[in-house]
Amino acid sequence: MNTPLGSELFSAIVPAPFGAIGIRTEGERVRELVYLEPRFGDKAAQDATAELAARQVEQYLRDPDFVFDLPLMEAGSDFQRRVWGAISAIPRGSVRTYGILAKELGSAPRAVGQACGANWFPLVIPCHRVTAARGLGGFASHDEENGFHLSVKRWLLRHEGATASPWQQQSIWD
Repeated sequence: MNTPLGSELFSAIVPAPFGAIGIRTEGERVRELVYLEPRFGDKAAQDATAELAARQVEQYLRDPDFVFDLPLMEAGSDFQRRVWGAISAIPRGSVRTYGILAKELGSAPRAVGQACGANWFPLVIPCHRVTAARGLGGFASHDEENGFHLSVKRWLLRHEGATASPWQQQSIWD
């Protein structure tokens, strides 16, 4: 089998219903989680931390109530970490808008959106639970309505049972 270019960047690749999730580790910490398009195959964990992360990603994909407990690298600015903390407090099945989070944090919606896009640990920090006031908003610094990343966001919200109507737009897989 030909390994897709870029697979070598990951310590493990976990298949997902929408494609795959790449896991990068550094030492005994998770460095990054990345949504990967379907062309990426799976890749066995290369170290114990990648194995732990892969198992937890697989558990989440089976059970949206699974709670992650991974050793994460320190990342982001103070403001980004504040936004990520607020995002982490959004319960499964719920969504918040960029504006609501901005108001809670004393910031601006655009700044909250940029912090969401800078999230190194999607799933663990569930930025997919943040939407625009009148629609899905962006995801992972992408906003192409029928593109891969927004379809991942739709899948994650459906997986978690979110029912807020603004995000329920046509998926490229529907």
